[in-house]
Order: sequence, then structure tokens, then C-alpha cells
Amino acid sequence: MSKLGNWVQIHDIILEPHQRPASLPEETRRVPLEMRVKGWLLEETAELGDTVRIRTAIGTILSGVLIADNPAYGHDFGRAVPELLAAGDELVALMKSNGAEA
Repeated sequence: MSKLGNWVQIHDIILEPHQRPASLPEETRRVPLEMRVKGWLLEETAELGDTVRIRTAIGTILSGVLIADNPAYGHDFGRAVPELLAAGDELVALMKSNGAEA
């Protein structure tokens, strides 16, 4: 149960696939344009799955389906790319071979 003022996350569909511009790549046009936003709950109480209103950190009022109460910040730089792991060492070696100090 979420309560007024809780930090929450909502979800909404902004554009359905048939509403997306033809100029987009086909694999992009096939899926809806979705929104996930975090903010403070403006409803007295709400359950996951309820349509609610929130106030974002910049003061915008948005509505959507409540998907998380006190959502975590979960971002990273993705999986390591093997080709990039060695790039630093290769650059240093290249610079040394050209007379630069590393």
C-alpha cells in the first residue's frame, strides 16, 4: 500500500504501435512508446496496478499505473565489451610507439 507523499514509479503508454511515425525503423514501430517516471504520490492511498497521479522532482503532475513504491535506482553501463577492455592498453602502447609519454 502506497500513501500520500511516498516516492513511487508509474508507467504509461504514450503511443501505441499504430500511432508511431512511419519514419522509425520497423523494429521500433512494432512496440509502444512507454513512459516510466518517478515522483511523489498525490493520492491518499494506492495499490500497485492503480492509476494514480504523481508530482515529479521538477513539479510536473503526471498520471499512470503505479508499478513501484519506493523504487530503487537501478542503472549501470551494461555488460563489459571485450573489444573495449583492451582498448586502454592498446592506446597506451600506440602512444608509446609514437614517442608520446603515457
